[in-house]
Amino acid sequence: MTARQDLIDLVAAVEAGTAPSPDPRWRELVVEPGERVRRAAVLMLFGSLDNVPAASVKALAPADLDVLLLQRAQTLDDHPGQVAFPGGGIDPGESATDAALREAEEETGLDPAGVDVLGVMPELALPRGNFLVTPVLGWWASQSPVRVVDYGESSQVFRVPVRDLLDPDNRVMATVTRAGQTFQSPAFTVNDVVVWGFTGMILNQLFDQLGWAVPWDRSSLLSVDTWSRLHG
Repeated sequence: MTARQDLIDLVAAVEAGTAPSPDPRWRELVVEPGERVRRAAVLMLFGSLDNVPAASVKALAPADLDVLLLQRAQTLDDHPGQVAFPGGGIDPGESATDAALREAEEETGLDPAGVDVLGVMPELALPRGNFLVTPVLGWWASQSPVRVVDYGESSQVFRVPVRDLLDPDNRVMATVTRAGQTFQSPAFTVNDVVVWGFTGMILNQLFDQLGWAVPWDRSSLLSVDTWSRLHG
């Protein structure tokens, strides 16, 4: 089996209702009834590794696989400095796929014609902003250069080997305290950043459902605020 086929099979299992159960944490994240629900889409774009090889040999994922991520600018009002997938709001008349590809082109400069869309995953709630977000799974059939298009929006655009994400040494539970409440999420420490929160949860769930994940220490906690002070 190949990584691409694994992704295709997962989409088919989701559509058939036979996919492994989602992360139970998603049940805790809901949009507020009575408020305007905003719909968005993100592009989870996988492909063969570029010229930066995987450092890890511990994970089960294919050795020649990476995923596209970006880091939001520190000057943004919402989620400053967080690592995310390319994506954004769905405009009137757009599908989730259309929006994910458009936003990815606007944010990273990729050529959407080179992206093979494998399917969409179920909507997920992002309470802040009252968003329902559709993850769109893509495969980079014909790769194109990526870069930061607008430094007012993103501080970096990068491709990270999936094996490095899944290395147990790079897995932690990220913690952040806001308004007296502490939130925890599965996280990944790579490229001198922490992939946590909504993006960390999506990746964690996807890797679990694909059967690519390897055991890691969920008691290992990392304060996002402390990390940001040390690496900011």
